[in-house]
Amino acid sequence: MKDFENIELVYLKNEDYDDLLQAMIEAYSKLPDMVWGRQQVEKLIKIFPEGQAAIKVNGEFAGCALSIIVDYEKFENNHKYTAITGNYSFNTHTDDGDVLYGIEIFIRPKHRGMRLGRRLYDFRKELCERLNLKSIAFGGRIPNYHKYSSELTPKEYIEKVKKKEIHDPVLDFQMSNDFHPTKVLKAYLEGDNESDEYAVLLEWDNIYYEKTHKKAAVIKTIVRLGLIQWQMRTYKDIDDLMQQAEFFVDAVSGYRSDFALFPEFFNAPLMAGNNHLSESDAIRELAGYTEVIVQRFSQLAISYNINIITGSMPELKDGLLYNAGYLCKRDGNIERFEKIHATPDERKVWGMQGGNSIKAFDTDCGKIGILICYDIEFPELGRILSDEGMDILFVPFLTDTQNGYSRVRNCAQARAIENECYVAIAGSVGNLPRVHNMDIQYAQSMVITPCDFAFPVNGIKAEATPNTEMILIADVDISLLRELHQFGSVNNLLNRRLDLYDVKKLK
Repeated sequence: MKDFENIELVYLKNEDYDDLLQAMIEAYSKLPDMVWGRQQVEKLIKIFPEGQAAIKVNGEFAGCALSIIVDYEKFENNHKYTAITGNYSFNTHTDDGDVLYGIEIFIRPKHRGMRLGRRLYDFRKELCERLNLKSIAFGGRIPNYHKYSSELTPKEYIEKVKKKEIHDPVLDFQMSNDFHPTKVLKAYLEGDNESDEYAVLLEWDNIYYEKTHKKAAVIKTIVRLGLIQWQMRTYKDIDDLMQQAEFFVDAVSGYRSDFALFPEFFNAPLMAGNNHLSESDAIRELAGYTEVIVQRFSQLAISYNINIITGSMPELKDGLLYNAGYLCKRDGNIERFEKIHATPDERKVWGMQGGNSIKAFDTDCGKIGILICYDIEFPELGRILSDEGMDILFVPFLTDTQNGYSRVRNCAQARAIENECYVAIAGSVGNLPRVHNMDIQYAQSMVITPCDFAFPVNGIKAEATPNTEMILIADVDISLLRELHQFGSVNNLLNRRLDLYDVKKLK
């Protein structure tokens, strides 16, 4: 058996031309006009040496990939091969362009079946990322189309290739290498009778592309989360409560956390003095503290340079009782969020209403979402936030039993997987024997990730000790989510059947 272990990927050189010519003649026996002249190849090497790659097997020339950089806005979507190459002069190449355009890629027939083409495509992707280009584009031939052109339009043909109903060796290979068809190009390559002179505009998007800005970028990619697993205990008054809250803010900010997450109803101990009232009246008395607590949290956010998610608190609006919380940003801005689904107990015992506002929030660490406890059990909410660009979902919760906690935890893990995002959950522990309807609490706070190779195998980034007062600090890498969206083992967001279903806000 012949030894094929010595495979080299090298930059094309002028002295490779004779070997390149022979390889082109073999590869394009049905397209003799596709053979490039010596001067053309030498010009490509001169103007863009990094873009011209050759692959050799045991020292023998096996194939190549030729490319240029173009300012893509200057070309119409229906461009022809002659236009994109400047009538084969390559005067369209510019170092200031934003798209790596593939003008040639082939493997000699004798070396096919060795996945050499994939190596050339990987080379282009790495080059695109290294040069910070927006994408790769090229017109892909559809050489089997002539067999079906009398009965199928190019669009219908492409759809059948996608569904594996028709095999097209070129298009199948390109799509298997993460290039997606975006448009049919008519009269793209003169003389390509196998494709009836049609081509498919194929693109690969560089998820690491950063558009050049005059201002320094302020969005962080490594974000540090500080979760407060709050101990329910008796507090003399609101000052006593906020002193404990500030202790935790100080602690997590001391570790340079970007966010501090408090649990749902963390201020419930303040109801201890209202046991002489009905439970519905006692919770409304607690709502009287909310505005003051929010203002004090906002001051802490600014002074400790940290974004604080206040957990949630009861709040009266227009005579109606809601479960609401606030995002106090370190720049002084304040955003409000609501619990959309009041639990049966909240409605029955307290007369609490479900909220009506659901949205993702812009922060200096990217877009985040916040869902309060029971809301995490409704997948539609997470999907809406995901569609709005959420990277991290925060869940302040309060559960009395391990059963209730398991619902929150397991649903949080589902949201992380299906929405390809991080989820941070924080709850309260301990007992409140002097507060009616808030007797016991159970929690284990944690940071949850998607389940793929770049993340922990069990989807748990960090977890607190169950039922123990503590803080949990964890870093999450937003760039890993970008990579997951395109290169994950599965693509939950990308593979949704939006032709069959969709989730939308009604107001």
